[in-house]
Amino acid sequence: MKEHLWSALRGTREAFLWKLEGLGEYDLRRPMTRTGTNLLGVMKHVAAEEYGYLGEVFGRPAPEQLACFADGSVWEGADMWAAPDESADYIVGFYRRAAAHADETIGALELEAVGSVPWWDEGSRETTLGAILVMMVGETARHVGHVDIVRELIDGAAGGGRNATGLPDADDWDWGEYVARLETVARVAAER
Repeated sequence: MKEHLWSALRGTREAFLWKLEGLGEYDLRRPMTRTGTNLLGVMKHVAAEEYGYLGEVFGRPAPEQLACFADGSVWEGADMWAAPDESADYIVGFYRRAAAHADETIGALELEAVGSVPWWDEGSRETTLGAILVMMVGETARHVGHVDIVRELIDGAAGGGRNATGLPDADDWDWGEYVARLETVARVAAER
């Protein structure tokens, strides 16, 4: 079971990294939703979660800390965007280092290993590696879904991986016609 969960986490991490490939600093940072969702910010957030949940919770604190945790601005959303002095290379590197740190924790412990989440309510802080792995697979996959949509808004790149989009080849598919058809169906359904 541990190998299945770990494999799922590694797969979502790989998709996450692919979503940021080939874009410049502006596209990686720019807010693409009403709430400011941006690619580097989501990656920064998930990296911090990996360091926390798959490190600190099991007595393995992160060897590095984001400035937003040190100055408390994380509570104002500073983990959801890259500061001007946090380059794309830095954030991607931070993500890779957090994943490697988490992998060391996962490799060293059994699923039943007990940890404590200090930021959860007292009385419900105790958990296991298995529970945290399930949570992190879901959390990472959810955020990869966010970045999938954001990346598609930026340049049309969509799907779960470099060669596995699950979508027709752009050269062989009329996306404009397809979207227009969906719009028509939505309007007809709304009029019923």
